[in-house]
Amino acid sequence: MAEVKNKQVVLKDYVTGFLKESDLDLVENTITLKLPEGSNEILLKNLYLSCDPFMRNLMSDIGILEKFLPYAPGSPLFGYGVAKVLESGHPDYKKGDLVWGFTKWEEYSLVPSSRILFKIEHTDVPLSYYTGILGMPGMTAYAGFFEVGLPKKGEKVFVSAASGAVGQLVGQFAKLTGCYVVGSAGSKDKVDLLKNKFGFDDAFNYKEEPDLDAALKRFVI
Repeated sequence: MAEVKNKQVVLKDYVTGFLKESDLDLVENTITLKLPEGSNEILLKNLYLSCDPFMRNLMSDIGILEKFLPYAPGSPLFGYGVAKVLESGHPDYKKGDLVWGFTKWEEYSLVPSSRILFKIEHTDVPLSYYTGILGMPGMTAYAGFFEVGLPKKGEKVFVSAASGAVGQLVGQFAKLTGCYVVGSAGSKDKVDLLKNKFGFDDAFNYKEEPDLDAALKRFVI
């Protein structure tokens, strides 16, 4: 099979401070849309890519965890995404399967058989939801709230970084459980979002609070 163009987002060099558009580059390589004979790899067509906060840490020259080594300058970024299987040498996946999991920031990816990919069984919702509430942020929020925190109806719940992908879901899970929910965020717009769209009972801008302990007592206790 002939090679096709494969656009990729690559890191130019390690980043210090805030990420800038100039720290990244859009390049074009080629890929053959056919697995080598006997390969057990999986060939993916990437459909949606998720931009998550942990990715910024990987743009420095030290990783945040042993299992997450930093990005290599000149190589594509990687993170969570939704993809369609074009060809598979792995017995658990077949052509046409929809999956979510770790993939690269490129149009097509060849991933090893050891990579954990989750099959998407429910396609009656937008596939992009699997980068959010049905993907890593949603699972993190669900496990943190229902399996670790275990608040009960009527209790008070405080959510830090409440306007983020995980925090906003934790707050909504808490409201559905019948808790009184307070969140903190870093701007007036985010505070308004928490109170007026995400249903938090109250929220405050932590940057405007000189004493966070006093703020928590005022809003939560």
